[in-house]
Amino acid sequence: MAVKWVSMFESNPCRHQSLQAPQLHAFGMHLRRLRKDRGLTLEELASRSGLSFRGVVYIEHGQRNPSLVTLLNLARGLEAEPSSLLVVFDEDN
Repeated sequence: MAVKWVSMFESNPCRHQSLQAPQLHAFGMHLRRLRKDRGLTLEELASRSGLSFRGVVYIEHGQRNPSLVTLLNLARGLEAEPSSLLVVFDEDN
């Protein structure tokens, strides 16, 4: 039986939401909450973070797995400690 490997460049994340990891969804919801708590729009966070608008949207919707550099840029854009972005994964939450 042949297995077809699909690279991340071939797949459209909007059409494959069922493959979304629960951790990415949880992180996206947490990021959205942090952004809204600071009164920032998606455009403002993207600009302050040096990211594209679409990139921030994909992260908030759990459709992208942000790199360490992206996490640091998001923290800068939110004027928050980088660790505050990951608090959603602490066992106490």
